[in-house]
Amino acid sequence: MTAGSGVITGWSVAHSHADIETIEAACARPPAAIVDALLDSPSVSEAFCLQTCNRAEWYVVTESADTGSTALETATPAVPADARHRLDHETALEHLLRVACGLESLVLGEDQILGQVRDAYATATERGGIGPVLEAAITKAIHVGERARTETTINEGVVSLGSAAVELAARRIDLSSATATVVGAGEMGAIAANALSTAAERVVVANRTVDRATHIATAIDNGTAIGLDSLGVALESTDLVVSATASDEQIIDRSLLESRDIGRTTFIDIAQPRDIDPTLTECAGITVYDLDALEEITRATTANREQAALAVESMIDTAVDRLLIQYKRKQADEVIAAMYEGAERMKERELSTALSKLRADGELTAEQRATVESLADSLINQLLAAPTKSLRDAAERDDWSTINTALQLFDPGDTERSVRTGATAVHPESADDD
Repeated sequence: MTAGSGVITGWSVAHSHADIETIEAACARPPAAIVDALLDSPSVSEAFCLQTCNRAEWYVVTESADTGSTALETATPAVPADARHRLDHETALEHLLRVACGLESLVLGEDQILGQVRDAYATATERGGIGPVLEAAITKAIHVGERARTETTINEGVVSLGSAAVELAARRIDLSSATATVVGAGEMGAIAANALSTAAERVVVANRTVDRATHIATAIDNGTAIGLDSLGVALESTDLVVSATASDEQIIDRSLLESRDIGRTTFIDIAQPRDIDPTLTECAGITVYDLDALEEITRATTANREQAALAVESMIDTAVDRLLIQYKRKQADEVIAAMYEGAERMKERELSTALSKLRADGELTAEQRATVESLADSLINQLLAAPTKSLRDAAERDDWSTINTALQLFDPGDTERSVRTGATAVHPESADDD
């Protein structure tokens, strides 16, 4: 595979077509391990993995979409086929931009996803998974995601799962005199704590690392920090629990509540994997909500942001078109490079012959030799200027027959070189069949 070439193939397991259990299964392995496993495939030159509370997505760059799908099948966690949405090159580009802009999020336009894309990009870069193709796609997605939030109102109102959880709680219980406990001191926990600081009477932040919990608690007027070992006691005086840790194991289960009188308590679990045993809802006085319950909140948010979303869609369409042109120009440039390499070889051969003949009539001065070489270079540049422009125009029109013909004319010795149509590799000998 030549540098800068290849097609993207992606799989998405997300809330729009998969339940929480399936998404949890898809996120069973950390992103770094997934990227490593994908890169272990000989056919994969680049790899990227994005995992959040409500999605797991994997992308590879390979010679063709079929080899990409085979690599994904081999290296990613097993999930039902109907929960797995396949993304080919152009749809993958558009989807990445939509994800970064928050158009594919449970909460339309939410801000947290943009940071998660950045983190996933950093992880893939560290593992050697980012090359020219994904570099262009992901950096463009991040750039457009930033523009969407600064140039439109897509992120006004409820913009994260943490704030959506607080909105849900406010609709179910009176928060003005309530004690709320936030479990987890990550980004979602911090957002939930900040939202609760103006809604609840008292906020407790519980985290395995107390220093991190203290950092969040001291930033709000009514916050208190505790360690997870004190969580059971804290639940006895808590009216609302919002749990958002990154733990692989459940934090709140029946054993934590045994022999405790916690009374009527509302639990909202926005973690993935889930922090709270869903069967707790069978206990008297306990109500448990999970990510699916936030759909009511997100539907209202979606309705309020439809106009902004249209503007973001237009941004994405323009960005995808420019990305495709960028990729096509790179592919044409490979052929142009081959054309100039062939011309350079011919120039050197003919120059050697001409200079030998001229030397037979007397030794050339350095200035005379430079003049002859400059003439040869000028002739090549003038002769190839028009074909160069035509090849780039042909790439933008998807006229790969013209490009392949040029490849055969100007670089006939390299019969294995291929040019892409955007989905599969087309070799010169098969151009007429495309």
